[in-house]
Amino acid sequence: MIALTVRALVPIVLLIALGYALKRSVITDEGFWSEAERLSYRVLLPALFLHSLATADTDDLPAGALAGVLITATVAVAALVIACKPLMRLDGDAFTSVFQGSIRFNNYIGVTIAAGLFGTKGVAFAAVCNAAIVPTVNVLCVLVFARFGTARLHFAGIVKQLVTNPLILACIGGILLQTLDLSVPPGIEPALQALGAASMPLGLLCIGAALRFGAARSWVAPILTSSSVKFALMPAATFLAAQLFGLGSHALIIAVLFQALPTASSSYIMARQLGGDAPLMAGITATQTVLGIAAVPLVVALVPA
Repeated sequence: MIALTVRALVPIVLLIALGYALKRSVITDEGFWSEAERLSYRVLLPALFLHSLATADTDDLPAGALAGVLITATVAVAALVIACKPLMRLDGDAFTSVFQGSIRFNNYIGVTIAAGLFGTKGVAFAAVCNAAIVPTVNVLCVLVFARFGTARLHFAGIVKQLVTNPLILACIGGILLQTLDLSVPPGIEPALQALGAASMPLGLLCIGAALRFGAARSWVAPILTSSSVKFALMPAATFLAAQLFGLGSHALIIAVLFQALPTASSSYIMARQLGGDAPLMAGITATQTVLGIAAVPLVVALVPA
């Protein structure tokens, strides 16, 4: 497990470091990075979500129970984080970053580890996890941005954000294709796959470019808060939900694994596009990625076999 986690996380750390170096030595134009973020949010990430959800193979799996566990735990922890906001003494923008760092997950790492643990069955489990958590966290995050982000929105504005958000629309499209048993047209699927594959490296480079270590001291409390929720509270809530749904064996391990993953590059992209604290989000993402090397194997090792 430790070797699998290291192999999955080290390339991510290196890409973040490369982005930091590129921004300060080679590609210093701020306009380039802002347009790269827009490309990732509008095109690459939606392609990733649409393709992965539409092509997921979920046959012969406890998909309903696994999805129920993940959605229940995610919503419960999200509600608790919101309820505890007054105790955090953070402004709205910073809170959106803590919220994302608490509930979002890096599905690339999850698929890599799940495949290493259980082979093709692990990949199928990972597909169910993506189908359950990706739409859930994106809807929750849009609602939190609407309430606490820079652009405070009323009901009509929130509805508009939900029905026009490219990540949510991609999730809905992928789930509809999966539910209706429709395949992506042969000429389109490779293009979607290629675009989706480009989302992770570009997103991680943007995270590295956004890092501002001069503000690191003010990040300590938000990083500790989000990381405590991500690596302790979220897996614990998932384990408890699994007992309610009767989920066991390999499905339980995968559920806890996905809920203990560090936050994803899409967190930073969303923070930039929806008015959150992007530098803090970059700091949370980079820190959790490094912490995940130790935290993810430890959390999964604590799950009863």
